[in-house]
Amino acid sequence: MFDIQNEVLEWGGKKLTIETGRVARQAHGSVIATYGGTSVLATVVADREEKKGLDFFPLTVNYQEKAYAAGKIPGGFFKREGRPSEKETLVSRLIDRPIRPLFADGFKCETQVIATVISYDNENDPDIVSLIACSAALTLSGVPFMGPIGAARVGFKDGDFILNPSKEEMETSALDLVVAGTKDAVLMVESEAKELSEEQMLGAVTFGQDNFSQVIDAIISLAEKAAKEPRDFEKKDISDIENKVSSTTKDDLSEAYKEADKQKRTEKIAEIKKNLISELVSDDDEDEDYNESTILSAFKTVEKNIVRNNILDTGERIDGRDLETVRPIQSDVSVLPLTHGSALFTRGETQALVVTTLGTGDDEKFVDGLDETYKERFMLHYNFPPYSVGETGRTGFTGRREIGHGKLAWRALQAVMPEYDDFPYTIRLVSEITESNGSSSMATVCGSSLSMMDAGIPLSKPVAGIAMGLIKEEDRVAVLSDILGDEDHLGDMDFKVAGTNDGITSLQMDIKITGITKDIMETALSQAKDGRIHILGEMAKALDKARDTVNSNAPRIETINVPTDKIREVIGAGGKVIREIVEESGAKVDINDDGVVKIASNNTEAIEKALEMINSIVAEPEVGTIYEGKVVKIMDFGAFVNFFGKKDGLVHISQLSTERVNKVTDVVSEGDTVKVKFVGFDRGKVKLSMKNIDQETGEELVRENKKENKKESKKENKKESKKEDKKEDKKENNDTEKEDS
Repeated sequence: MFDIQNEVLEWGGKKLTIETGRVARQAHGSVIATYGGTSVLATVVADREEKKGLDFFPLTVNYQEKAYAAGKIPGGFFKREGRPSEKETLVSRLIDRPIRPLFADGFKCETQVIATVISYDNENDPDIVSLIACSAALTLSGVPFMGPIGAARVGFKDGDFILNPSKEEMETSALDLVVAGTKDAVLMVESEAKELSEEQMLGAVTFGQDNFSQVIDAIISLAEKAAKEPRDFEKKDISDIENKVSSTTKDDLSEAYKEADKQKRTEKIAEIKKNLISELVSDDDEDEDYNESTILSAFKTVEKNIVRNNILDTGERIDGRDLETVRPIQSDVSVLPLTHGSALFTRGETQALVVTTLGTGDDEKFVDGLDETYKERFMLHYNFPPYSVGETGRTGFTGRREIGHGKLAWRALQAVMPEYDDFPYTIRLVSEITESNGSSSMATVCGSSLSMMDAGIPLSKPVAGIAMGLIKEEDRVAVLSDILGDEDHLGDMDFKVAGTNDGITSLQMDIKITGITKDIMETALSQAKDGRIHILGEMAKALDKARDTVNSNAPRIETINVPTDKIREVIGAGGKVIREIVEESGAKVDINDDGVVKIASNNTEAIEKALEMINSIVAEPEVGTIYEGKVVKIMDFGAFVNFFGKKDGLVHISQLSTERVNKVTDVVSEGDTVKVKFVGFDRGKVKLSMKNIDQETGEELVRENKKENKKESKKENKKESKKEDKKEDKKENNDTEKEDS
């Protein structure tokens, strides 16, 4: 019934299986890839007919995690998977970026790629398995895909690269890098690093590419056995239309692209485009060639040729800069008076307003996925409102691009964040892109670094980022520093590098052509380093290190440790005690299973009050020390005194006075304030004494006549030992048992 074909190989010390023919056979391409115990089902479906009026390739990639893959039931009321999580969105982008440039130029049939995690072993991340599965499914589908591609994760520890490190190995790795591409060229890089050098990062990319080549061979072998017949596809020849558009607009476009100001340049180009459509678009339905979509596609080609050739021929860019110059930078901090930290970072016509907010453990984010639920104390949210590019548009939702750019900036800053024990705050950054003309994600990195230092967060070092571009026509190559939006749109590469003065903390690369060589990457990394160092110098003019203390608007957090056997006492039955502490002090109190207590408030007095109340619960009285207490209960055999926080102790009737006492109430009454000496414990009970304690001053009385003291002591000892120790101890034990019961 099933015509099952598969390829099996040992890869990175684990078995990789790529299988087709068993599941989802009505899809145009279907593959299950299994690595270790992690399996991903990838499917491809592409429409047979091209959508009319499109000037772009309608590709959709969806990565989805099923809770059953990890033996879990989804949380929430409905108990089923809902909207995509942040990771699902990020992995969808991760798959999209390397496969998109490999579809045949001009192919515009709607195509959908779906990767579904159907088994997860809690060790091998499904993202790499998904990339491989999607690559194989596309190669088998018959759609015009110029693959296959391979992918690998690279770790770095003790000077050695690690291929596809496990979850446990990643905890001690100085690098988390995902690389995808063909045998000949790299198409995509996504990474987070702990200040690695340019040479180490390039070595990691090369290491990954060398090691995924065997996966590409396996996909090709599978395709030889199971691939569908390639679709007939031939790109429509619109060279005549392109020539017509070029002759009509070339001079005007060349003049427009000499305008350095983005708004003026955009207005001029829009006017040229409007006139072109008015002149060339035919009203004749039979004249399909001269429709608006085709004219706009030809117009874009002419634009690209003008911009790219001008850069390659003259070395001068749209705004008049050379290839390596970074646009003017202005950095400002403390721009918002009531926030915990703020910065306004402006680079040319790109601007980010970044705000830092400090919170407590109550503000941590719960992250639920295939792995165990965990808390995230550092969050970065990136917003790209339409006004930032002078346009109208939808607001109020977070798109894939915003999630991806925010995560890139988060990765760039992660390496310099303080340890939780040193800075026990929850940190949220919000980057509002108020202007955009190239690399707003790198502006977010710079603004976030400044904003956190302004808030008093002790970053180990400032971080800056820069976006690099590429123009490549056969053997002619130009690497551009600090690219503009048009250079990104019309260029061949978006290469973003972030880091400190000492090394790279994040690298992301997307290629629009069929790949770039190691030499081009080396040039881009070197040029990016120079640009990053320059930007860090400009940022330092505003703030070069964290402020000495957190902002006065932020909550203060004090951390203390209590013995684990005292946690129950601090919390109380049903949380009664800790609620009382919060209500009486006005401070937030959080305690974990290790006995770490965090007390937060903007009011110093509230923190001190909470500390005092907690210490009164967990601290132990010192033997021989005199305390002031309150009589809380009278018994026949003595008085119970609350003397140390919530601790009570017994002053036995024999310890109330140096004189013989017939009735306890002859000496003390309930509610009296008395001075008592902590004697110690007797069978777990706290013993107190008022003998020889001056009830006015709290000082212990010492008699001057040593003989009298000795005689009195001998007399008391004899009396106590012969009479009291037998009679009164028996009575005390009986009465104490009654009290306990």
